[in-house]
Amino acid sequence: MSLQQIIDRRLSGKNKSIGNRERFLRRHKEQIREAVKRAVDGRGIRDMERGENVTIPKKDLNEPVFGHGDGGVREVVRPGNQEYVKGDRIAKPKGGQGGQGSGSGEASDQGEGEDDFVFHLSKEEFMQVFFDDLALPNLARTTLADTPEWKSHRAGFSSDGTPTNLHVVRSMRGALGRRIALGMDKRRELHELEAREQELLKEDRPETPRLLLETRERIAHLKARLEAIPFLDPIDLRFRSRVRVPVPTTRAVMFCLMDVSGSMDESRKDLAKRFFILLYLFLTRHYEKIDVVFIRHHTQAQEVDEQNFFHATETGGTVVSSALVLMEQIIRERYSPTEWNIYGAQASDGDNWHHDSGRCRELLADKILPLCRYFAYVQVAEPEQNLWEEYLKLQDDVGHFAMRKAVEASQIYPVFRELFKKEGATS
Repeated sequence: MSLQQIIDRRLSGKNKSIGNRERFLRRHKEQIREAVKRAVDGRGIRDMERGENVTIPKKDLNEPVFGHGDGGVREVVRPGNQEYVKGDRIAKPKGGQGGQGSGSGEASDQGEGEDDFVFHLSKEEFMQVFFDDLALPNLARTTLADTPEWKSHRAGFSSDGTPTNLHVVRSMRGALGRRIALGMDKRRELHELEAREQELLKEDRPETPRLLLETRERIAHLKARLEAIPFLDPIDLRFRSRVRVPVPTTRAVMFCLMDVSGSMDESRKDLAKRFFILLYLFLTRHYEKIDVVFIRHHTQAQEVDEQNFFHATETGGTVVSSALVLMEQIIRERYSPTEWNIYGAQASDGDNWHHDSGRCRELLADKILPLCRYFAYVQVAEPEQNLWEEYLKLQDDVGHFAMRKAVEASQIYPVFRELFKKEGATS
């Protein structure tokens, strides 16, 4: 039987062990999950994808330790014992180690107290814990915007260009090579003639003066030719060349529409927040620049910041069309569809003024969907309301519109994957 050896060659950070870190995260999974949950509650959508500091009490890190005795059978007399006899059980001292440290007991002036253990979760670890109950798979990028943008990229060097793009090192390197190539034969002949001149100076023959004069004239001619070679010629100049190439549009805007009427309680808002976070993280993996627009509505709609969007409460009825009208207005004023990829996400319990639901469908079909790359509607309540029935009429006719229900936190990501299966990897 052959033995198979597996070698872990994953790169580790400095002074870090991947195996030990993974075991530590598994052992304290519940405490880490609670810390991540607290962090999520206090974070905004744009701050979601970053690490977090996690604090674990020192007492929870203690591990059992086996000690080795001296061995053998021995009788030992320990002086000073006046309270215990053989068989008595000695109680553990109160307050940890003599009442010092461990966050309890009286203060100590010895500097021996023990602080809680604090470590940092990386961005990847934080997102893994955050999506742990949703079993988040890897998303694959498939299609992007069809509207191209032009960006310039380096394309080597060219012999012409503007002075600001002149590459001095390349130009001097070319000039040096040209001078060496043009003067190579002349320098070789010059060295030979100089050596010949030294030999003629040592000779004493009748023709020596004539030969010496001819040699010196040739040397002077060669030196003049070498000096005539220009130090820098226009053909030596090299300029950085850049070409314009089309690239997919990398800007996107995400519209978050949510009902904040009295029927939307905190649990339903939490479901909506999870969905909006998923959509935002999904888009950040596809586009370089993401704008987020928050629109909340009851009987009237208004654009607000993230804090008011998720935490402000309202009472009264619901008119969903007001949010769609405001969304179209913002798109027309600030986000041209030729320059931006527009995504819309609407979360509601489905409760709407009966006569308004038909208008919502018309607004979506005629005004919003022609401008959007994708629009998703999530109902965070089980009963089918009149808004759901009206939106159903659009689902089969419009390819970039989808709608689903999610009434529990565990349903958010499966619903999200169904809504974006055209751009995400299917499992």
